Amino acid sequence: MAVKQKKSYQEDLIESLKNPKEAAAYLNAAIEEGDRELFLLAIRNIAEAQGGISAIAEKAHLNRENLYRMLSKRGNPEIKSLMTLLRAMGLALTVKAQKQVYA
Repeated sequence: MAVKQKKSYQEDLIESLKNPKEAAAYLNAAIEEGDRELFLLAIRNIAEAQGGISAIAEKAHLNRENLYRMLSKRGNPEIKSLMTLLRAMGLALTVKAQKQVYA
């Protein structure tokens, strides 16, 4: 009798990130942490769920090598490149008020 192997956490995560709402929630959670490396990792995981960096680079009309560099642990993407990348993944970056500020 064959034993069915359990999926790893990473495999489960990538599978769940194929859902755009899950991907958006995951990315928002990474943003809330305020950690650049975690944010870039979240984008890499979402890209993997959507076919990988090469597929996303082609869809976004970005250079694949530059995209790998941009999303590396030391990456520092420019806002224009980040917005282009998110758009290609079916996501958008938005800003919301945390609390009411009185003048």
